[in-house]
Amino acid sequence: MATPSPGYSITARVEAPASPHITTALTTAIGAAGGALTALDVAESRADRIVVDVTCDAVDAGHAAALEKALGAVEGVVVRKVSDRTFLLHLGGKLQVVPKVPLKHRDDLSRAYTPGVARVCQAIAENPADARRLTIKRNTVAVVTDGSAVLGLGNIGPAAALPVMEGKAALFQQFAGVDAWPVCLDTQDTDAIVEIVRAIAPVYGGVNLEDIAAPRCFEIERRLRELLDIPVFHDDQHGTAIVVLAALTNALRVVGKRIEDVRIVVSGVGAAGHAVIRLLAAQGAREIVACGRSGAVHSGQDGLDEYRGWIAAHTNLQGETGGLTDVLPGADVFIGVSGPGLLTGDDIATMAGDAIVFALANPDPEVDPAAAGEHAAVVATGRSDYPNQINNVLAFPGFFRGMLDAGAHEITEAVMLAAADAIATTVAPGELNATYIVPSVFDPAVAPAVAAAVRQAVTH
Repeated sequence: MATPSPGYSITARVEAPASPHITTALTTAIGAAGGALTALDVAESRADRIVVDVTCDAVDAGHAAALEKALGAVEGVVVRKVSDRTFLLHLGGKLQVVPKVPLKHRDDLSRAYTPGVARVCQAIAENPADARRLTIKRNTVAVVTDGSAVLGLGNIGPAAALPVMEGKAALFQQFAGVDAWPVCLDTQDTDAIVEIVRAIAPVYGGVNLEDIAAPRCFEIERRLRELLDIPVFHDDQHGTAIVVLAALTNALRVVGKRIEDVRIVVSGVGAAGHAVIRLLAAQGAREIVACGRSGAVHSGQDGLDEYRGWIAAHTNLQGETGGLTDVLPGADVFIGVSGPGLLTGDDIATMAGDAIVFALANPDPEVDPAAAGEHAAVVATGRSDYPNQINNVLAFPGFFRGMLDAGAHEITEAVMLAAADAIATTVAPGELNATYIVPSVFDPAVAPAVAAAVRQAVTH
């Protein structure tokens, strides 16, 4: 059975006999059903009965239902109610707007709003650049999506995408003090998305494109960068690429190899795969083979779009063909940004010695991490319940913090390389090992380091 996760945490309120053995019985029932007990609290107590809140992690929704049934099967126990703690966290949303200035009396109101605000409006009308100095623009990012490629859920639309965008905005504030706001658009027309974002841009200091399907995401990003004088960053592409490069930099240090010398196989040639390949090449990787659904991408293939065409022209110089398992043997590095269950431990065994495996499909990786770990020297995933979590939150908060502080908008490969290096070097040499190649997402040093590196890179 897969490992229980806080993502499927429940709290069951049960009524039980006031017996000295009842808590042991409840704990045993959860353990026997494969749950992970995290808390057991007595909510009410009477002479003959007690009410207990049992909190535990499950594997999935079906397993949560099985845990409820297991508790109800304990003699004398009645399950009153079961609450899904993830849904409780999302009740009413995860964001709020809080004024930064006091509004306690008439004087405050006269300066924050009418009549005093008119003078500030006139100043900005005379000098539009003052909007960065006198409004929220200097510290605000739009998290823009059309809901067409959300996490592992696919095309679920803008309303269903909103919880993810709220979470993204919360991470911006938590890790870098950036005020971000979800902008979920009820259209998947490229021209409409570009025009809407262009029209709302005066409010924002940056645009974070999120969960927009390829290949439209490439065109949307390109056109917005041409139109706007604020940074436009597609996190699924560039955030992923930055963190992957940071992790690979340290993984190569662990195994004593150089990026110029290793053979890299990438599974996935969508938005993330394309950006990862480009940034690895910019860092000096010379031998990359990329695989899509139809196998290895190579020059001479028909029907390639502009972006897969770039991959074909700049990778797989030996012209290898076949599927993923055909090109994997002898590879030093595997990077998966595709889908679950594509490889087995036996496939990883065909790689070169001291292999590096990044299986980043979420929530189910391309290969079971435990199976990969039997043969590879370094294994990373996108999950929080395994070592070496490659998570974009290591990149985008600090990246935008640096861009906003610098008042810059051009996102170059040099800036992204600087961000990746900052993440990698946050792991001190004495900390670096096969199970710690990237810092914790909660490391308070990461975002400031990335921001400083970005500020320096954009000014050179």
